[in-house]
Amino acid sequence: MEQVETVERATAQRWWWLFLVTGALWLVIAMVMLRFNTTSIVTIGVLVGAMVLIAGFNEFFTASVVQSWRWAHLALGAVFVVVGTIAMFSPANTFWVLASLIGLFLVIKGAADIVFSVLTIDENRLWWLGLTLGILQIALGFWAHGGFGRQVILLFVWAAAAAAARGITEIIFAFQLRSGRGFGEDEAKRHHISVPTAGEYGKAA
Repeated sequence: MEQVETVERATAQRWWWLFLVTGALWLVIAMVMLRFNTTSIVTIGVLVGAMVLIAGFNEFFTASVVQSWRWAHLALGAVFVVVGTIAMFSPANTFWVLASLIGLFLVIKGAADIVFSVLTIDENRLWWLGLTLGILQIALGFWAHGGFGRQVILLFVWAAAAAAARGITEIIFAFQLRSGRGFGEDEAKRHHISVPTAGEYGKAA
């Protein structure tokens, strides 16, 4: 039994570095977004669409690795792929359309982060961070959806904020998955991560 648990733990933890890499890439995407100065709505639509599509495939990858909430990651991935495709290939791309799509992406992602944080509050020690990021994303999402400001540069700001939030959560999850310290015992079991008990800590001491 101990050998089986070791294999399961190794299987779940061996992909931690990929989440670290994707988190870093999301932060790079956020910085790149802030460097663009184009005013072409078509170009912006392609960039934003590509970003949302990447988010969708990222969710599919997460679903293939984790055991808990797999259905939710698959659902989010499907929604993001649809939103990203519309942003990239819609012939009617305007400021309002793109602002609405970015806002939709932020609201959905923020709501998902809040739900995950609240439902795992007993197992996830960093639940408050996901909750905070979720609230901020929803606030930005409504701002983007309302199109307040009506400046093209805001499209990049909103997209960069979404990418940065994604990057932060990916990096945190990577280190949680690697060490198991970010999860309580129940969550660790769902992810096949071994968390030492109080007795084991005493023996180690």
